[in-house]
Amino acid sequence: MANTNGKAATSLPEGISAKAIPEATEGTEIAQNILYHAKYSPHFSPLKFGPEQALYATAESLRDRLIELWNATYVHFNKVDPKQTYYLSMEYLQGRALTNAIGNLNLQGPYADALRKLGYELEEIAEQEKDAALGNGGLGRLASCFLDSMATLNLPAWGYGLRYRHGLFKQLISQKGQEEIPEDWLEKFSPWEIVRHDVVFPVRFFGSVQVNPDGSRKWVGGDVVQALAYDVPIPGYNTKNTISLRLWEAKARAEDLDLYQFNEGEYELAAQLHSRAQQICTVLYPGDATENGKLLRLKQQFFLCSASLQDIISRFHERSTTEGSRKWSDFPSKVAVQMNDTHPTLAIPELMRLLMDENGLGWDEAWDVTSRTVAYTNHTVLPEALEKWSQSLMWKLLPRHMEIITEIDKRFVKTIRDTRVDLEDKISSLSILDNNPQKPVVRMANLCVVSSHTVNGVAQLHSDILKAELFADYVSIWPNKFQNKTNGITPRRWLRFCSPELSDIITKWLKTDKWITDLDLLTGLRQFADNEELQSEWASAKAANKKRLAQYIERVTGVSIDPTSLFDIQVKRIHEYKRQLMNILGVIYRFKKLKEMKPEERKKTVPRTVMIGGKAFATYTNAKRIVKLVNDVGDVVNSDPEVNEYLKVVFVPNYNVTVAEMLIPGSELSQHISTAGMEASGTSNMKFALNGCLIIGTLDGANVEIREEVGEENFFLFGATADQVPRLRKEREDGLFKPDPRFEEAKQFVKSGVFGTYDYGPLLDSLEGNTGFGRGDYFLVGYDFPSYMDAQAKVDEAYKDRKGWLKMSILSTAGSGKFSSDRTIAQYAKEIWNIEACPVP
Repeated sequence: MANTNGKAATSLPEGISAKAIPEATEGTEIAQNILYHAKYSPHFSPLKFGPEQALYATAESLRDRLIELWNATYVHFNKVDPKQTYYLSMEYLQGRALTNAIGNLNLQGPYADALRKLGYELEEIAEQEKDAALGNGGLGRLASCFLDSMATLNLPAWGYGLRYRHGLFKQLISQKGQEEIPEDWLEKFSPWEIVRHDVVFPVRFFGSVQVNPDGSRKWVGGDVVQALAYDVPIPGYNTKNTISLRLWEAKARAEDLDLYQFNEGEYELAAQLHSRAQQICTVLYPGDATENGKLLRLKQQFFLCSASLQDIISRFHERSTTEGSRKWSDFPSKVAVQMNDTHPTLAIPELMRLLMDENGLGWDEAWDVTSRTVAYTNHTVLPEALEKWSQSLMWKLLPRHMEIITEIDKRFVKTIRDTRVDLEDKISSLSILDNNPQKPVVRMANLCVVSSHTVNGVAQLHSDILKAELFADYVSIWPNKFQNKTNGITPRRWLRFCSPELSDIITKWLKTDKWITDLDLLTGLRQFADNEELQSEWASAKAANKKRLAQYIERVTGVSIDPTSLFDIQVKRIHEYKRQLMNILGVIYRFKKLKEMKPEERKKTVPRTVMIGGKAFATYTNAKRIVKLVNDVGDVVNSDPEVNEYLKVVFVPNYNVTVAEMLIPGSELSQHISTAGMEASGTSNMKFALNGCLIIGTLDGANVEIREEVGEENFFLFGATADQVPRLRKEREDGLFKPDPRFEEAKQFVKSGVFGTYDYGPLLDSLEGNTGFGRGDYFLVGYDFPSYMDAQAKVDEAYKDRKGWLKMSILSTAGSGKFSSDRTIAQYAKEIWNIEACPVP
C-alpha cells in the first residue's frame, strides 16, 4: 500500500475504513470518505487504487462538500429571492478543478494529509486531472475568473455554456508544425459535473412560422432536440457560497429513432436526428468555411441561448406560483442577462419570441422587458470578429427570429428617421440588417447595441475606441448606454495557488493574507521594494518557480533550458495581430548576431530562453506557419553548440490553463506586443504582472492601465500608438515606408534557408508590398520592429542589474491590485446588473 519505494499504490489500502463523511474537514475522515467513494461510487474494476482511481475518488469526496454548500446556496437564494445574473458565454476555460476547490475551501492541509495516509502526494493526484476543454483563449478564461469572483463576492449568479465533448483541439507539434487531434477530457467522465435529468428543454431548428386566426404567430415543424443540463459547482474563496456553471448537452429522444427504417437496414437514416443533435456539442468553434460549418456554429449559439432563457423563465415562473402571480414587468428587476461577446446575441430575439409567442405578451411589453434585461460586453474591434450572419442562412434555420430581428431593425430605423435627421446618411451602417444585394447579412454587434440597456468595453483604451470609432453614432443616440469595465483575473488561481512560495512571502511582508480577496493591499509591498531581505526571498521564490518550469519544459519538449537564463515568454492564441511573428523575427536577429560574435563577446551577453505557446486556429494558415517557424528556429538554435548556451527557443505545446499555471510564475519577461488598438484588453498580461514578471509591450488594451499602475519605469514600452496606426497604414499604402535594416536582415536570414526547406514565402510576403489581401504588413510589424529591438536591448541591460530587476519585479506585483476580477465583478454588479451580495448565513 503506502509506497516506500516510490511506486504508486495500486490496491485499496487496508487499516482505514471506508465511510461516507460528506462534511469531513480533517485528514483521517477525508481519507475514509475518499475510500468510501473508491469502494461505493466505483468507476473502475474493484480493488484497483492507482493514481487515476485516487483522483476520481478524491474529487468525489470533495464534491460531497461542494454539493452541501451548493444546496445551501440555492436554498438561500430561493428564500431571499434576490435579483440574479445569468452570464452567457460560448467559452469557459476552467482549468483543473481539484486544487482550486481544495484551495477555495481552505482544505489543502487536510487533503494532503488524507492522501498521504492513502499512499499518495496531493500534487501527484492533482496531476492526473485533465483540463476541462470548454474554451480556447482569453474570452473563456475571463468567464471562469468572473465565476470565481461572483462566488467569492457572494453574488447570486449562474454561468451558462455548452458541454463540448472534444473542446477546440489538442495541439500536437510534429515536423509538419501544428497538428490537431480531439480533446479527450470526457473520454472517461468528469467527476465535477452533475447531470440534472429533470432540467430538459426542447430547442427547435428550421421549420416555419404559423399565423393563428387572432394574428399571433408560432414557430412550428423542423427539428427539435433536447437540451439537458449538467451543473458544475463553483466554490467561492473562504465563503459558504457555491454557485453553478450550467452546461447544456444536446440529445434526441428515444422516439426520434425511426425503428421501422432501422429494421430495414437504413441505420444512418433512422438515426438522423440523433446524429444531428450529437454534432451540436462535439467541438468548440467548428470550421465555418463551408455552409454546413456556418449552420453548425449558428445552431450552437442558438442552442445555448434558447436552453438558457427557457431555464431562466421557468425559474421566474416557479417563483410566481409560490408567491402568487408575478408580473412580466418585474422580470428585469429579478433577471440580468449578460452576453459575453456577440456569440449569445440570439438571446435577444429568443427572449422576445418566448415572451410573445409562448407567454402572450404584446410587442411593446416584450421589447420593454427584453431591453431592460440584456446587456452586452464587446471584446473586439477586429472587423472579422464582429459576427455577421447570412440572412438566408438565418431565415432557413431560425425563421421566427428573423421576423423579430427584421421588426426590431424596422422600428429602430423609423426612430432614427423621426428623431435624428442628421443621421439619415448613416442609417445603412447603423441598421441591424445589411441588405447589400451581393451578401445580405445580420450584424450581430449592431443588434446587441440597439437592444441592450448597457454596452461595455473591457479596458479603458478599448472602451474609448468603441465610443470614438466603432459605435460613435450610437453613442450620439444613447450617450449613457456605454461603459468601461477593465477586465481582471482571480488572484486565487493566478497567484495564491499557482505560486505558493511567492504568496507566502507576500503574506509575511504584508502581515496579512487578506490581499487574496482585497488585492489593492498589494500596494503595501512598495515600501519594501528596496529591502534586501525581501529581494533575497523574492529571488529564491522566482528561482524555485523557474526550476519547476525548466523541469516541465524538458519533460514535454525534450529541450534542456538553463534556469539562470532570462525566461522570456509569450503565450496566447496565435494570431497575426498578436505579433508572435515580430517576436520570432527578433529572436532570429539575435541568433544571427550571436553567430557573428567572437566567443568572448558572447560571454558578455545575457543568456535568454524564449518560450512561445498558443494554438493557431485549424484553418488559419498564416498562424500555423508562425508555429512552424518558431519550431524550426528552435531546432536550429537549440542544437547550435556556439550559441545554445546564450539562446534557447522553445515552442510550448498544447497551451492551456494548467500549462499557464506553470509558465506564468516562472516568467521574468512577458511579451504583450499586439498592434496598438487591436487587443481589447488581454488578461494574461495581468497574470504575468501579478507574478512579478516585467512586461515588454505596446500601448494596447490593458497594457495602458498596467503601465500606469506598476510605474512607467517598470514597463518596457515600444511601438506606434493606436491613434497613429491609421496614418501609418495609409503611408505604407502610399509607398512611404522605409524598412529598418535589422528587419530586412532577419527576413533575409529566413529566406536564406538556414531554418530548413519549408516555404516561408507566403508568411514573409504578408510583410511585403504596400497594400492588398495578405500583403502590406497590416499589423505594422515592420514599423514597430526597430523600437521593439531597442526595447529588448533595454531589457538585457536591466537584467544585468539584479537588484534593480528584483525591485522592478516587486513593484510589478505591488501595482497589480486593480486587476482583480473581484473589482471588475463588483463594478458589473453595481453599475450594470444592479444585484447585491447574498451570503449564505
